[in-house]
Amino acid sequence: MIKIEAIIKPFRLNEVQEALLALGVQGMTVTEVKGFGRQKGHVEFYRGAEYQVNFVPKIMLTVVVPDTLADQVVETVQKTAYTGKIGDGKIFVSRIENAMRIRTKETGPEAL
Repeated sequence: MIKIEAIIKPFRLNEVQEALLALGVQGMTVTEVKGFGRQKGHVEFYRGAEYQVNFVPKIMLTVVVPDTLADQVVETVQKTAYTGKIGDGKIFVSRIENAMRIRTKETGPEAL
């Protein structure tokens, strides 16, 4: 099993979700996060005052899929989250040793 965590721009979430559902991904976790990379934040104005926003709002999407689906999921997320502008995000891929569905006690890929 493979865990894929993608940090993407918030307005890309619906497109990514629809594309993953079409691939057969059965579940996902979405978390609102803040962070910065090469973007380094930005300057905003509020009531005439300028202030630095150090952390940019993002979405972290987490899915765990069978090994056979992992490459397709990574490619799909990359294609649907892409804007070509700085801050498009990152994708992290990790191996998962085991998983368990709490209600049925199923383990391994059956738990997904």
